[in-house]
Amino acid sequence: MKRTLLEIVLVLSLAAAGYFGWTNLQKGKLATAEIAAIQTKVDVAEELLKDSEKEVETAENALDALEETLDPLKEKALELDAVKAAIANGPLLQDVESLYKKDKKLSVERQLSLGALRMLVNGSDDPSATDAFNKALQMADWGSRKNSICAAQIGLAAAGQKVKVMSECAVQPPGSEAIASHGDPKAHGAAPAASAHSSPAGDKAHGKDVKTADAHAAPHWGYEGAMGPDKWGKEFPTCGKGQSQSPLNIKSPFVKGRISVTADYKAGPLRMLNNGHTIQVNVTPGSKLRIDGVPHDLLQFHFHRPSEEHIDGKPSAMVIHFVHKNAAGKLAVLGVLLKEGNENPGIKTLWANAPAAEGPEVVLDDVSFNPGNLLPREFDFFSYEGSLTTPPCTEGVRFFILKTPVNISREQISGFPFKMNARPVQPQNGRMITSG
Repeated sequence: MKRTLLEIVLVLSLAAAGYFGWTNLQKGKLATAEIAAIQTKVDVAEELLKDSEKEVETAENALDALEETLDPLKEKALELDAVKAAIANGPLLQDVESLYKKDKKLSVERQLSLGALRMLVNGSDDPSATDAFNKALQMADWGSRKNSICAAQIGLAAAGQKVKVMSECAVQPPGSEAIASHGDPKAHGAAPAASAHSSPAGDKAHGKDVKTADAHAAPHWGYEGAMGPDKWGKEFPTCGKGQSQSPLNIKSPFVKGRISVTADYKAGPLRMLNNGHTIQVNVTPGSKLRIDGVPHDLLQFHFHRPSEEHIDGKPSAMVIHFVHKNAAGKLAVLGVLLKEGNENPGIKTLWANAPAAEGPEVVLDDVSFNPGNLLPREFDFFSYEGSLTTPPCTEGVRFFILKTPVNISREQISGFPFKMNARPVQPQNGRMITSG
């Protein structure tokens, strides 16, 4: 009996020991799995830490590079502060304004200088600075003075004005090449201030490469070669993709128009410019073209050889483009075709005073000229919506091509310094041509 009890106790003890061992084994396996999971988390955390350390190192390197870039900027800021303080505490601005008051018509460059001085001395909220920049923008030559246009637009933007700065005017970071573009609306082809096909006061209308003082010149364009008209679209997208481009081959069918167009041009001092693309005459304020009674100020006129517009597929010997702008900024170009014939007295005066080589505007106060002397008596015209005829080929320009041509002698044609400065005719793309 005692032996039986002893055996039972022994079996129970063995069973308890087995259960205890099995339980500990399961706990050990669970603990091992937990340890493995923890180790995995630790490994992941270590990888994340390494990545974070790399990111921190990259950020530190970028910060060091930024500090190196900021150092020269700080020096420039100190220089600017010194200049501003010196000018603000001196009579320079007053002296300049007194000196410029003697000029009846300041040049684009002087307007820019005046605006810059006013902004330096009085701050960006000075309305007189804004006024100077606006005047410079209205006068600038969109074909030959891109830098002037950019300076005026950037100045207006700095003064808080709502002005769209051309992409070509983007300020580049230190060390990068400045992007320059040859396509100012004022150049026989652009239009901020004055040219429609050529702009207001300085239309570089016709296509030779423009030489600038900038080391980093904008894309060059011309009338032949690697940057001829068929290549303009590479640098100036609107020239290649625009659907309302100028000039056109003017041919029937026409739409009968009832538009009233009259010219009221005044005589003034002769101001001429050879901008490397054409001979341009900048006009003293006062001359106007009225379109259905709406006045458009004459900004400048320039010449193309042969005519850019064709009539029934044929060009004329030359054409004069008179560029106007109304109060809303809408550009209008009046085209006068020149045919070979008798000597033209008005052009004789112009050619006698025209600069032979590219250069700044020449002002001849002792020579008075009335642009109206170049107009025919009859004022019937063809009209269509088009664009500037030089880069950037901005659209939204209204053209009025007079049907009656004006004479120019063979010698006067030969005396024009540009042998060919006309853009080829462009697709009509369904546009209606009005006959008025």
